[in-house]
Amino acid sequence: MKSIKIRRTVTTIALAAILGLLFTQCNPKQNEAEANDASVVAPSDRVYPVKVATVSKQMIAKTIDYTANLTPFEEVHLATAQPGQIDAIYVEVGDRVEKGDVLVEMDPTQLLQAKIQLNDATTNLERLDTLIQVGGIPKQQYDQVKMQYDLAKSNVQFLEQNTILTAPISGVITGKYYENEELFGGAPNTQAGKAAIVSIQQINPLKAIVGVSEKFFPLVYTGMKVSVSCDIYPNEIFTGKVSLIHPTISPLTRTFMVEITVPNNEELLRSGMFSRVKIAMGEEEALVLPALTIMQQEGTNERFVFVNRNNVAKRINVVLGKRFDGMIEVISDDLHVGDQLIVAGQKNLLDGYKVEVVAD
Repeated sequence: MKSIKIRRTVTTIALAAILGLLFTQCNPKQNEAEANDASVVAPSDRVYPVKVATVSKQMIAKTIDYTANLTPFEEVHLATAQPGQIDAIYVEVGDRVEKGDVLVEMDPTQLLQAKIQLNDATTNLERLDTLIQVGGIPKQQYDQVKMQYDLAKSNVQFLEQNTILTAPISGVITGKYYENEELFGGAPNTQAGKAAIVSIQQINPLKAIVGVSEKFFPLVYTGMKVSVSCDIYPNEIFTGKVSLIHPTISPLTRTFMVEITVPNNEELLRSGMFSRVKIAMGEEEALVLPALTIMQQEGTNERFVFVNRNNVAKRINVVLGKRFDGMIEVISDDLHVGDQLIVAGQKNLLDGYKVEVVAD
């Protein structure tokens, strides 16, 4: 009986040993991990291979960028100085006109009456000219007749200007607000809040008006060349020039207005077009880095680079400036000329990681 118990105990121990062996053989990963426990290295203790380049300054074009809507160089809302009936309008929207062309004729009744009055005043004055020379009439009487003549003449000139309306500028008709035989009432009827029978725009050249920061006031001058582009002509650059600098600075926006004349000889551009304006302010030294070395903090707009300082990765936050093909201007108080910028291997790094510079 006792020998049977002993055999059972031996059998149990042997079975346990066999199961343990099978379990060990079925978990090779655990075995390998246990075997290598002594060789596991934390990420912060590893040494990461990187490539570096020396930070230096480069001369770059100093430009300021603005957006603007193109406006006509000159715009006229043509109307008479008083209400009246329109006899004829000789133009339609889109017609091109030259300075001096007759555009509108108003009812001439008042003008004809004024000319009759002027003829009468002229006759009366001519009669008194002879009498005043020989002292046949008092000077006061002559002065009254002379004043009536002057008023009649002035009235005729006024009505002539407001009966036959001519183009004051060369350009394109951009608005026609009445038809023949309608009554012009003088009420505002344009987007500009002015009364008009027709509107004319001079579109060659055009203008772009931008508000420039006051810090650039000493650098902007009349005649300065400006680059203008429009999204609808992606391969076209139009060269304009500063034509007017407003003399005051807005205390609210700290800007001053600059008017830029844009030649439009081929008339590709139109009033109202969206444009981008670049004003060159000369050259300056700046830190320019490869775009691939600049990383972005996930979920934020924070940008940063890594530099090698004593074989330790140092994270430095930067502010982006101008982009030049694959290079970007950066601004940072912590990045200096001569620093070793990490240009390869930086995606594996965190601030303070150990690094080793390897050759290309």
